[in-house]
Amino acid sequence: MFKGTINVVDLGARGDGSGNDGGIVQEAIDRCSGEGGGTVYLPPGSYLSGPVILRTGVSLRLEGGAVLMASRNPADYSDRGVFISAKGEERITICGRGIIDGQTREDLGRRPGHEGERRPSFRTRLLKFDECQDVTVQGVTLRYSDAWTLHLWRCQNVVVDGVTVLNNYFRTNTDGINPDSCRDVHISNCHMVCGDDCICIKTHSGYPCENVVVNNCTLESIATAIKIGTESSGDFRNILISNCVVRNSTVGLGIYVKDGGTVEGVACTNMAVETLTDSGSVNKPRLGNATFPIFIDIERRTGSSPAGAVRDVILRGININSDNGVLVQGMGESKIENLTLGDISFRVTGVFSYEERRKHAGGRGNPEDDRIEVYARRPSYVTLANVDGLIVDNLRVYIPDQVFEENQRSALHLEKVQNSMLSGIFREPPGEGDRYPALKLVNCRNLILTDRNDGENFAGVGGPESYGIRLPLSLGGIDLDPDVPGGAVNRNP
Repeated sequence: MFKGTINVVDLGARGDGSGNDGGIVQEAIDRCSGEGGGTVYLPPGSYLSGPVILRTGVSLRLEGGAVLMASRNPADYSDRGVFISAKGEERITICGRGIIDGQTREDLGRRPGHEGERRPSFRTRLLKFDECQDVTVQGVTLRYSDAWTLHLWRCQNVVVDGVTVLNNYFRTNTDGINPDSCRDVHISNCHMVCGDDCICIKTHSGYPCENVVVNNCTLESIATAIKIGTESSGDFRNILISNCVVRNSTVGLGIYVKDGGTVEGVACTNMAVETLTDSGSVNKPRLGNATFPIFIDIERRTGSSPAGAVRDVILRGININSDNGVLVQGMGESKIENLTLGDISFRVTGVFSYEERRKHAGGRGNPEDDRIEVYARRPSYVTLANVDGLIVDNLRVYIPDQVFEENQRSALHLEKVQNSMLSGIFREPPGEGDRYPALKLVNCRNLILTDRNDGENFAGVGGPESYGIRLPLSLGGIDLDPDVPGGAVNRNP
């Protein structure tokens, strides 16, 4: 059994960028695979290459200083522009401190003035692995991909560790890592800058995606830094996200259910989330008016799409810096179930008008959805709607005085939420006498607020469907709208 190393230079690769070395790289891969596996080694140099297919048992190792460059000639490609691919293979590895370069550095329709995004007729993905097992991508830098950078379709036992993804922030569809209907995926210690979603967990054709761990990553995305959905015909189960830093992103954490799948068993803990630092740097109708540090949404993608579900989600230990608020919205027919928000600190960074704000589409959505604007424009920094089973524990929203003067908003707005327990809701400034209380409850049922708050006009209750709201006797002022039924609000010691 071979189990050795083949240096591509020994087979005649030039490594000077002057000619296509792809045939030699493929010959080395095939030799290693034929001998039972081994390592294909690229020493420092520039290797221009057409598409390459990895084989079972082969490790492609790029030494520091080695750059493997994807050909930009469409004639070199026969499989939809995939640069490095594998299908049905096992024990495949890409590793080292070298670079895999897609060679597309230019913008593609994300800056102001480019409202219609151009889609080239030919685009290359850097890495695509279909139905593979025991996949490792470690240490390498993946840069300037023309489309999705690393696409994993129905793979099992995947490790992506210490990988850097550097794409053009203004190039559409340059996602970072997309686990698609995969199982047992670990993404750790990665740094990504992407012109679309950084990590996007998807399901297709009814196949689930489950047992996914994302930790210790730094992410910057013009779209959503960490996304579950939007393609969601299969279920998502057991997803843990922790110790990640998101900066300069349109959406920090997003769950988009459009195609009938169920998202359940998600925990997101210990994160720092910063949204767009300059919303004027992106095409505002598409992105700037749909900025959310956290966004969760259920919709029917089309009129015939089934209604999906979201349940058993924990968001805890998240520090937010943003001029835009959190939005979590289920549907009347499919409420978000069993949601926990704990230890959330939100520092408002500036003035942003909600007059044209819309929910984030996250791709192709349903233009007939009646919730595109309604909840996104509620005057609040955390808005939750259509939720059954909610715990909010220690939510603290800090608003600069000059921002509060122009954008008086609640810390927390609940609408059509039932079976809830709230504690530790705090807004600074408290806003005595202002139009919007720190806590606003509209058409909520069976809700308990357990702790005292001394601010005047701390809580407001509205809506004819309000029922079973229990507020502490020690609470400061409570503002009841005229449509609240008698006896809907009770004061407890």
